[in-house]
Amino acid sequence: MADQKLLPGDVHRHDPPVSASASASVLAPAAEVPAPALASASAGSPARRRLFGGRLLRRAVTNSTAILLLLAAWEVLPRLGVVDPVFVPPLSENLVAWYDLLVGGQLPEHLEASLARSLSGFGLAIVLAIPLGLLIGWYKPVADFLTPLLELFRNTSAVALLPVFTLILGIGETTKVTFVLYACAWPILLNTISGVKTVEPLLIKSARSMGLGPVRLFQKVILPAAVPTIFTGVRLAGAYSILVLLFAEMVGAKAGLGYLILDTQSSFRIPDMYAGIITISVLGLLFNLLLVGVERRFSTWRTT
Repeated sequence: MADQKLLPGDVHRHDPPVSASASASVLAPAAEVPAPALASASAGSPARRRLFGGRLLRRAVTNSTAILLLLAAWEVLPRLGVVDPVFVPPLSENLVAWYDLLVGGQLPEHLEASLARSLSGFGLAIVLAIPLGLLIGWYKPVADFLTPLLELFRNTSAVALLPVFTLILGIGETTKVTFVLYACAWPILLNTISGVKTVEPLLIKSARSMGLGPVRLFQKVILPAAVPTIFTGVRLAGAYSILVLLFAEMVGAKAGLGYLILDTQSSFRIPDMYAGIITISVLGLLFNLLLVGVERRFSTWRTT
């Protein structure tokens, strides 16, 4: 007998029976998985996490390779006699000296004195230099009046003026804080002025065409656009606040990292001297990382 043409819904005699649930699953349309769910599942997958972790590890290794090579050379070269170990002791000896100063309480005492002076001058520089820079950058009459004076003092080294500060203010804490204030104010002031003056003119024209007054224009357009440049000056000032303080603490100070370095050098305690230098380097690095974090916090509006 010839095979009959099967109609829709007919079941061939050789086909296995289909259950109601299977039939329903076949006939029912496939459920759609939302795109965000797929993206989150893909982003949270173990393979993606391993890939992200591998990238972070490679980046950390790349960024720290030069430092690790420097530390290894510092340890090996003195032991091989390439450099004189009397004047450049191996890194391990310097770290032992650093630990002894830490346990003995000398290092925390000097570090506390330096931090108090540095943060005081740095904070005063921010409070005074940023508003002044905004005024000079935004109001032309103020800029015309103060620019000649700024050009005169910006080219005068803060270190060259240290004897003047000492003669006028003495050798106390006021001199050291004022000295740090003077050195930190210039990068903040100049970068603030530059940040205000280099705002995109099209942004200003667009804001004015929308009816923004001078105050709102400055608040909504000028200040946010100048924030990255201002923070560049703040980061430079953060480095200066530690570097110039060393010079101030070498004159008439009885505590501080600068005093520690000078005192240990004059008494030929070379490992202790390098311990102070290492402390300053680590302190500057941590301070810069802190300022970078603050800059990112206040610049979240920027596209990355």
